[in-house]
Amino acid sequence: MRVVRNYLYNVGYQVLAIIVPLITSAYVARVLRPEGVGANAFTNSIIQYFILFASMGIGYYGNRQIAYVRADRNKMAKTFWEIQIVKTIMTLTSFIAFELFMLFYTRQPEYMLAQSINLIAVAFDISWFYEGIEDFKVTVLKNSFVKIVSMLAIFLLIKNPEDLTLYIIVLAVSTLLGNLTLWPNIKRDLPKVKANILDPWKHFLPMFELFIPQIATQVYVQLNKTMLGGMVSETASGYYQYSDNLVKLVLALVTATGTVMLPHVANAVAKGNMQKVNQMLYKSFDFVSAVSYPMMFGLAAISLTLVPKYYGPGYGPVGPAMMIESIVILMIAWSNAIGVQYLLPLGKNKEFTISVTVGAVVNLILNIPLIHLWGLNGAMWSTVISEVSVTMYQLWVVRNLLNYKELFHGSWKYLLSSVIMFAPVFWMNTHLRNTWLMMGIEVIVGTLIYVALVFVLRAPLIDQAKSLVGHKFSKK
Repeated sequence: MRVVRNYLYNVGYQVLAIIVPLITSAYVARVLRPEGVGANAFTNSIIQYFILFASMGIGYYGNRQIAYVRADRNKMAKTFWEIQIVKTIMTLTSFIAFELFMLFYTRQPEYMLAQSINLIAVAFDISWFYEGIEDFKVTVLKNSFVKIVSMLAIFLLIKNPEDLTLYIIVLAVSTLLGNLTLWPNIKRDLPKVKANILDPWKHFLPMFELFIPQIATQVYVQLNKTMLGGMVSETASGYYQYSDNLVKLVLALVTATGTVMLPHVANAVAKGNMQKVNQMLYKSFDFVSAVSYPMMFGLAAISLTLVPKYYGPGYGPVGPAMMIESIVILMIAWSNAIGVQYLLPLGKNKEFTISVTVGAVVNLILNIPLIHLWGLNGAMWSTVISEVSVTMYQLWVVRNLLNYKELFHGSWKYLLSSVIMFAPVFWMNTHLRNTWLMMGIEVIVGTLIYVALVFVLRAPLIDQAKSLVGHKFSKK
């Protein structure tokens, strides 16, 4: 039940972290217009490279290391401060590199300076610690409050296209404040540690191993926007960002399992219980399949009318792009389950690194010709093919560790149910009147069809749900 509770907390925050920009983006899209949205997306894609260097793979590494030692509070405190020291030094180094970069990069300096607040915020991000001890409540509640305040600030302060700099500052400061709210709890959660026993640099190489896959991941998260901004236009970069925002909202419901399960699985690995580790993965993989199939087909079914209805005039190209990108929902769900929930806790950093590096290389190779040929849609197809290559490689890596038959046991049932659901929803979306009420009806119809078919086909998720409910009542 702890895993389920943490999953719900994490899903709640991940959804809120994306819903707040989504609620504001419909407003911002109209106020800042495609040009302003594109300028924000393009400059943010650049600052993300410096943020990546400052983060240094600490998200996954810190989460895992804290999970390994959380039974001993003194070891946990020592580990926390060692990792945090490395992170602070890396952030300072990255900020100096950014200042040197700005001596030569003279394009949009005001926007870039505002974006740099995001880089400062990295030094104070200790969410990895609370993920490691599986205390998701503290991060969710505090960050949720800050997100809501930032949403109100956007509606109150952003009034015209000239407010783009202020908009960037509001978003960046909200991230910084969200990170700072976690620090008061550290004094309560960790005992004091003598500085002379700390050995931070022993963590550097293991962090660097996980830094490489983060670099690779950022290639096809940020480089697409950077290349679109350079090869097509900053507006195209904004279109990519707005498509990606909606897809990431859906993905948050799925990938939240990775953050929750990583420390749980790492703890089981530390105890040497490999049978439990494999069983947890089979259940988790089935769950993400059951959720991601209908989300992939459902989002694709309504994307063509959702985008112009939501973002307003001038954002028409986002609809077809999002229909293409919806494919990554399933691919990232699977690679998150295998990579984050299985390979990382088992210490198979090399295999995980190679998998995302393969995706980055594929993305880089395909981006230039596909963007040249098809612009925004070319970048989307490059992203999709990259994610497919990551997932296929990871499945090949675990071929001798896992039973494919058990891993994909219920997958065909979720696929069939989703395909059948897609047909009527897509027809309704393209043939009936385009209103918010009708779109809500389409979502409800699609959900009912999918759930009914899952029950008829007796998919494994049904047995998992029954087992969970039975366990809850038996404890009472």
